[in-house]
Amino acid sequence: MIESITIAGVATYSSTPVTISGLSNFNFLFGSNGTGKTTIGRVLADETKFPTCSVTWKAGTKLQPLVYNHDFVERNFNQSAELKGIFTLGEKQVDTLTKIAKAKGELDTLTTKIETLTQGLQGADGNGGKKGELATLEAQLKDKCWAQKQKHDAKLQGGFEGYRNSSEKFKSKVLEELTANKAILLTLPELEKNAEGVFGSTPTVEASVPSIDAAKLLLHEANPILKKRVIGKEDVDIAAMIKKLENSDWVREGRAFFEVNEETCPFCQQSTSEAFAQSLNEYFDESFVTDSKTIDELATNYATEAARIQQKLASIIVSASKFLDVEKLKAEKELLDARITLNNQHLARKKKEASQVVELESLSNVFAAIKTLIDTANTQVDAHNKTVANLASERKTLTAQVWKFVIEELKTDLTAFKSAKDGLDKAISAMTTQIADATTKKAKKAAEISELEKQTTSIQPTVDGINSLHLFVWLPRLQTRESVKWKVLQAGSFRWVGHQGDFKRG
Repeated sequence: MIESITIAGVATYSSTPVTISGLSNFNFLFGSNGTGKTTIGRVLADETKFPTCSVTWKAGTKLQPLVYNHDFVERNFNQSAELKGIFTLGEKQVDTLTKIAKAKGELDTLTTKIETLTQGLQGADGNGGKKGELATLEAQLKDKCWAQKQKHDAKLQGGFEGYRNSSEKFKSKVLEELTANKAILLTLPELEKNAEGVFGSTPTVEASVPSIDAAKLLLHEANPILKKRVIGKEDVDIAAMIKKLENSDWVREGRAFFEVNEETCPFCQQSTSEAFAQSLNEYFDESFVTDSKTIDELATNYATEAARIQQKLASIIVSASKFLDVEKLKAEKELLDARITLNNQHLARKKKEASQVVELESLSNVFAAIKTLIDTANTQVDAHNKTVANLASERKTLTAQVWKFVIEELKTDLTAFKSAKDGLDKAISAMTTQIADATTKKAKKAAEISELEKQTTSIQPTVDGINSLHLFVWLPRLQTRESVKWKVLQAGSFRWVGHQGDFKRG
């Protein structure tokens, strides 16, 4: 039992200790409001909360104090907000209801958080927020990509095959190629030219342009006979006169008339001696004849070879390979024809005047230009024929090159799009994660509240038990004794049992 109580510095008590001693098994304390009765009860209930106060127990054996006061009522009696008309008893029930109230506040906070994040993510109508910004960004890029398709579709549509009828698919393809395309970047003219052969109607193998072999004709230009002065034998008696007059070619021409004029001079019509005829024959000896023949053969061979080449060039121009620059070739042929005509004239003069030195117009630079034109055409022919042989592969390569060009044109827009999209994706991902996390916590909190409510509503068996009791209510009527009947209240309803003498438990 308690032997004494010492109180100081608490509530209405001063710092000077007040001791209540001489206590018995039963003690009664009387006093007005505010005199300290409640304080004494609180000290007895838990003296550890009041370090300036103390309770002395008999033989030092502390018993468990039970104090019924306002604090006890607050801890043990509570009217449930969820179960109207039901009062819960005990500290555990009050603590459970407190936990429910706190948990519901937390649930409301989570709900508000989810609503705020959801609105920021997709807007009030589901079309705004960060997702709306991303949709707008995607739509803007789609329009820019489609504009590039429209711009180049006429000539490069083969490279856009499969993506020409959908702006969304076209944009997706651009973004796909942005990270995967490793093709060589070509210029637009190169792409358009290649597209004609690769993406056009199925191409066929093209014949090569025949080459021109001008070696033989060019070799004639260096024939030494052209620079040789072909004259007669110098030790003949008439040689001195011919040399002095430099009329060897004139004499050679007149010799033909002399021979058919019965050795009469064709110029003065005088008869000549046999010695003169002999001197004339000796002057134009075998060497002279050989050189003259060489000149004749050169003139003939040159004309023949030149005509062959001219004919071949004419045939090449008529065939008009689509890879050959025909206009340039025509210009070079015209220059060649003019020089060949001039050279034929030089050779004709050499035949007539063998003693003259002749130099032919060089054709090497003309043939070099012609060769370049033909070689360039044949290079393209080879490339074309290779394309025909590997058409599927070439189409795949060119398609990649077309997309590479489109990506390069959109480079600035794609860079800006990627930067903005990365930021929006991060924001959307973070908000989505937060919503999912809050939703999970909300579900757990709702489960927690449900479990706590089960603990609170565990008083329901008591309610059911009370309702199962039979409560008898005496309802006398003033008229007669026979009219007095018993009613029994059971589960909120009334039923007649009978007269007093007929009563039985229902």
